[in-house]
Amino acid sequence: MASMARDLLAQDTVGSTLERITASAIELVEGCDAAGILVLQGNEMETLAPTDQLVIDSDELQVRLSEGPCFEAARTAQGERVFRIADLTGEQLRWPAYAPQAQALGVGSMMGFLLFTDDEDLGALNLYSRKPGAFTEASELAGWLLASHAAVAFSSARTHAQMERAVATRHVIGEAMGIIMGRHHVSEEQAFDVLRRYSQEKNVKLREVARRVCEEGSLP
Repeated sequence: MASMARDLLAQDTVGSTLERITASAIELVEGCDAAGILVLQGNEMETLAPTDQLVIDSDELQVRLSEGPCFEAARTAQGERVFRIADLTGEQLRWPAYAPQAQALGVGSMMGFLLFTDDEDLGALNLYSRKPGAFTEASELAGWLLASHAAVAFSSARTHAQMERAVATRHVIGEAMGIIMGRHHVSEEQAFDVLRRYSQEKNVKLREVARRVCEEGSLP
């Protein structure tokens, strides 16, 4: 588990970090046949780094039905931080639409862990077994430890990616300003004002306006 935690923080991208998280779930959590991360993007749910088609099918089913354990974990910050379902057969009352259809997909038992830090909720790490009763208390503990490390690595990777995009954006805007300053003999402040006004008038993001200037040598 310690080696896995170091490995997570060493990943280069958000995508590779998430893929390592779900792969680690299969390696480290007894009974886990498949894993994925379900995140909320505005009003849309998205499945990230699934290790098996079963994960995608189950998530799509829950989103379509608006019910299910993973759906609730990802949607409700005040909900359960951890859930363990030994056998979906016993969950017909709780999720009357999802439970029988999930069984038909091949889901026997499930666990889910909310990925969160002190600052934000990131989604839910969901683990699947094709057998009922596959997850034990030891499995839950291993999953919880994995999810704790995963949340920190996920948040760190996402912050790093956001910083890289911000730096790249500043660079493109600066390059575009230089083009406008050289072509129109205006000050830095005036060049930025030209970009800003064009962005507002055309309802185009400032970053995109700057990119077009850099590609075309002038405002499009």
